[in-house]
Amino acid sequence: MRRNLQSSERLRPIDLARGHGLSTQAIRNYEETGILPAAGRTPHGYRTYTSLHAAALRAFLALVPGHGHQTATSIMRAVNQGSAEEAFHLIDESHAQLLDDRRTLQAVESALRDLERTTASGPEVGSGPAAVSGPGGTFIGPLAEKLGIGPATLRKWERAGLVRPRRDPLTGYRVYDEAAVRDARLAHQLRRGGYLLEQIAPLIAQVRAAGGLEPLQAALCDWHGRLSVRGRAMLTGAAELEAYLRERG
Repeated sequence: MRRNLQSSERLRPIDLARGHGLSTQAIRNYEETGILPAAGRTPHGYRTYTSLHAAALRAFLALVPGHGHQTATSIMRAVNQGSAEEAFHLIDESHAQLLDDRRTLQAVESALRDLERTTASGPEVGSGPAAVSGPGGTFIGPLAEKLGIGPATLRKWERAGLVRPRRDPLTGYRVYDEAAVRDARLAHQLRRGGYLLEQIAPLIAQVRAAGGLEPLQAALCDWHGRLSVRGRAMLTGAAELEAYLRERG
């Protein structure tokens, strides 16, 4: 049975710290930043804590993996200041962000599937008389026509860092190699999905860092795993926060 606010149990900073592998200074810091409610003091000025502080510490440490240190701190501060509604609002924002991350992952996977189908069917954009020497090399006009967009759009994507064409040394024209064509196709699929350029740029950067689409599959599986871990951590944090709220009465 949980003790209430009037519990006579008194705990030292070391008693709270020991069970979580923390230092006593960390406990004091948590109190000073509002993560823990204010401690009592002995006649000699030493801090004393209760089971309420232990519950607050458990709640905070459980909230961090799902919400991050900054948001977990803000949640605990709101609760300790008597503003549970503000704490709930912060939690709702974290869940909304998780949902948005899941939707982003789904959009990337959908775009990659469409891109793989497009790549597997039909002639490459680098084929034909408008192509230049080199594997997959093509000028801006044929690529824009293949994607069903205007050359101005490709130039806009280039300014946003989504595509990186090289320049033909003889003519100075933009030349899109296989990697640039891949990036343009992926950007096109994501734009069709309603994503903004600033949202697409980091995703294409991840494709480049992975060395192409195939290595990215492992990254996507890892992304799925991290989102699942985060979702479960939010459940654990919610349970500990509810326990703390009950103890606060």
